[in-house]
Order: sequence, then C-alpha cells, then structure tokens
Amino acid sequence: MDFFNAPLNAFVAGFPDFIIQLGAALGLFIVSLFIYTIMTPHKELALIRAGNPSAALAYGGVIVGLAIPLGSCLEHAMGLFDLLIWGVVTLLIQLLAFRFADIFLRGLPRRIAEGDVAAAVFLMSIKIGLALIVAGAVADPNMQLLRIG
Repeated sequence: MDFFNAPLNAFVAGFPDFIIQLGAALGLFIVSLFIYTIMTPHKELALIRAGNPSAALAYGGVIVGLAIPLGSCLEHAMGLFDLLIWGVVTLLIQLLAFRFADIFLRGLPRRIAEGDVAAAVFLMSIKIGLALIVAGAVADPNMQLLRIG
C-alpha cells in the first residue's frame, strides 16, 4: 500500500506549486508572443490565416524560440520569483534578438509575406538556435562554471 501512497502524497503536495509555476510560465509566454506580434512589420497571424506557409514557419520559430528558454527557466528555477526574474530576462533577450535578426536580414519580412519558404526556414533556424543558446545560459545562472576552487 505504501507503494501507491508515497507518489500520491508527493503529487498532492506538489500540485499547487506546479499549477502556479505553469500559470506564470504560460502568462510570460503569451505576453511575449503578443509583444513579438506587435513588434513585427508584417502580420504573421493574418498571413497564416491566408495560408502563407512562410509566415507559419517563421511564427512557429518564434513560438519554439520563446518556449525553449522558458522551459529551461522552469527546470532551473528555485521558486516562483526566480522563475519570473529569469523568465523575463530570457524572453526579453529573445525578443530583442528576434527584432535584431528581422532588421539585420533586410527584406526578410517582405520575403516572408510573399511566401518565400527558404527565407522563413532560415529565420526560424536563427530563432531556434538562439533559443537553445539562451536556454543553455540559464542552466547556470549563478555562473558557477567560472568559479575557481
């Protein structure tokens, strides 16, 4: 009988924290998607509704690119406040980097709006690659790897 009680008790004890952290992470995620959507010169959602595969790929890269570092924050956070701090930091880095990539690769928004899949895949790759790097940086926010002794 203890075989079932211990996991069940752990679940019941941890479930409220799970819901709180999940809610906070989803809130950060939704706000970040909203901010990104209003930051871009082209309207991805309208293009996706119109059947533009390039817009879907580019926006999919944003979704995954924002979710990866946020997932890393969830994994490494020591509590809700820690999650909120690192979640905001990583999402701001992602949003700024996405904006920089969009500006740096001139004509990319126009190409995506015109349905250029190659441009969308390239942009998606940049966004996901950066997300993996940022997520890795969050894995050791105290920079313990650089400490000697």
